[in-house]
Amino acid sequence: MSTLHLIPPSRLHQFVQAIWSHAGSNAEEARLVADHLVAANLAGHDSHGVGMIPSYMNSLAQGFLQLNQHVSVAKDAGAVLTLQGNNGFGQVAAFEAMQLGIERAAKLGIAAVGLHHSHHIGRIGHWAEQCAAAGFVSFHFVNVMGDPMVAPFNGSDRRFGTNPFCAIFPRRNAKTLLLDFATSGIAFGKTRVAWNKEQQVAPGYLIDHQGQPTTEPGVMHQAPYGSLMPFGLHKGYALATMCEILGGALSGGRTTHDETLVTSHDAIFNCMTTIIVNPDAFDAPAMQEEAESFLDWVKQSPQSGDAPIQVPGEWEEQNRVARERDGIPLDSNSWEQICGAALQAGMPQEELAAFRALTQ
Repeated sequence: MSTLHLIPPSRLHQFVQAIWSHAGSNAEEARLVADHLVAANLAGHDSHGVGMIPSYMNSLAQGFLQLNQHVSVAKDAGAVLTLQGNNGFGQVAAFEAMQLGIERAAKLGIAAVGLHHSHHIGRIGHWAEQCAAAGFVSFHFVNVMGDPMVAPFNGSDRRFGTNPFCAIFPRRNAKTLLLDFATSGIAFGKTRVAWNKEQQVAPGYLIDHQGQPTTEPGVMHQAPYGSLMPFGLHKGYALATMCEILGGALSGGRTTHDETLVTSHDAIFNCMTTIIVNPDAFDAPAMQEEAESFLDWVKQSPQSGDAPIQVPGEWEEQNRVARERDGIPLDSNSWEQICGAALQAGMPQEELAAFRALTQ
């Protein structure tokens, strides 16, 4: 079994920022990438955290990821903005897209933002939280262009990406309600985490290259490749289809088909359509009270076992508290891969040795 390390979040942030600075990112880009990746780990979503660094570094080396890019406006129709990500870091492109959308929603009450051809935009909940911090509700539809990993309902091979859906509701005196999930039963990154930890995944999430059920995460990482399965049978598949069209086609980007298939699994490019709404624009003076009454009502249900009833976003908040206190857990395989990426970025051995000491 792979050894588990606990890394202080602030030091891990410094390490990630240093890696991308050595790779060629400017200071702001390196900071935004570090902010996002470490925040994903803090939220408990290790699939979208610092473990993505080796893949990003490979994408850069292969000429897919472009450093120090910014979004450009493809079309401005007032309440609707279409933005080109220019193959730059998604952690920059999505941040800038949400900034522009928030500004527009503040003026008009509502804004729709289409972002296309952005490198991997990571944990979508991060962008919803950016909207909620400004006091806005948001909805996000995302696709993964040309990198199929999920089999359709009643299908036996990969035809589309993990295509996340996300929604957020800011509460007046409590943590936000956040729904953020891949439309596959588990995210692709969770198979990477399991593979690095030398663990199996639970039954029902994977099929092998012959379309047969398996619990071996390696089918997603080495040929012959298998596929993830949609969550909820036909329901997850249907939502994934809508995310593909609304996130990919409507945003001005591309969907997954013969003409868009990528040759590298490290070339992760997303499109996202976001709807940002000012809740105060509605005639709903009791909105917050009604929301809290419902949440209180739900939590009054007698527990079916030892696990408590939680509302969307509560699990992530508990992880943040625990991991800020105890450190971010990283398995030794993932840690070594990240250190290898640091060397690939050009980090001197002496500097890397200081960061390696975090695990000793």
